[in-house]
Amino acid sequence: MNATVLAVALCLASAVTYAAAAVAQERLARRATARSARALFGNGDWWWSAGLNAAAALLHAAALRYGPLTLVQPLGALTLVAAVPLGARGAGRRVAATEWRGTLATVAGLGLLLLPASGPAPDDTLTLAEALAVSGATVAAILLLTARQDPRSGLRHATASGLASAVASALTQTVAVAGGRGGSLFSVRVVSVALLVVVFAVGGMLLSQRAYRGGLGAPLAVVNLANPLAAAAIGMILLGERLQGGALGVLLAVAGALAATRGVLLLTRTPSDALTGGAGAVRPAAPVSATGPVAAGRVTA
Repeated sequence: MNATVLAVALCLASAVTYAAAAVAQERLARRATARSARALFGNGDWWWSAGLNAAAALLHAAALRYGPLTLVQPLGALTLVAAVPLGARGAGRRVAATEWRGTLATVAGLGLLLLPASGPAPDDTLTLAEALAVSGATVAAILLLTARQDPRSGLRHATASGLASAVASALTQTVAVAGGRGGSLFSVRVVSVALLVVVFAVGGMLLSQRAYRGGLGAPLAVVNLANPLAAAAIGMILLGERLQGGALGVLLAVAGALAATRGVLLLTRTPSDALTGGAGAVRPAAPVSATGPVAAGRVTA
């Protein structure tokens, strides 16, 4: 099977799994039982959502073995596309016309993005110094985004979660590609980078859990916009990834990005009860305390 086709198939499976996990996380975040990390860790439903996140992360890691960051990360927006019908089904309602328009615009935009991004299988990887530098800069950005606690902090936590997911994906690709070359899986670089993947995966999941307190649509949209942008920057600056097709490829990528952004913005208009199982969902009285490895710190990878 063509490497690009395999990467896209794995991304689709990962997106659906992440969507199911996000819907479950959002419902927990709105319950009074999800006030703290300790309460979450003692909740069986949360562990189920964590298991879904882990399965999705494995599928995503496999996709990164066969496709470049500039291809794999934009497909993460399909998580939002899948979450809309899943949430509507859980709420016992039909998908609204605005949501269908948002879904179609997102899919069309992703299709345009895939054309210039469909390059060869990844070959370059991050050095240990580059991995540590990227990790340090990301932790600083996350701390800056999550330092203040106010009613609008949900979107900042979502942005931080997207950054953590992007970095985790870049680090995961380094582990997957380095291991796939027949190199030692127990070298200092591979082990160190693998540990960083765990840090950003767990921290990012806790950040998204905190962001979902105010609903699923807008935070998940922000995660799925911040993630591919940050990952594309890492791929182009440090991994030598490039868009295919020259000037035409750039125009297609820009048109695709605009269409996908429009679709995501339409999807954020989902009614608050659409993805939470109904209007009677209980809202928590206090924020989730995300005491994780990134100091407030999901892969998504």
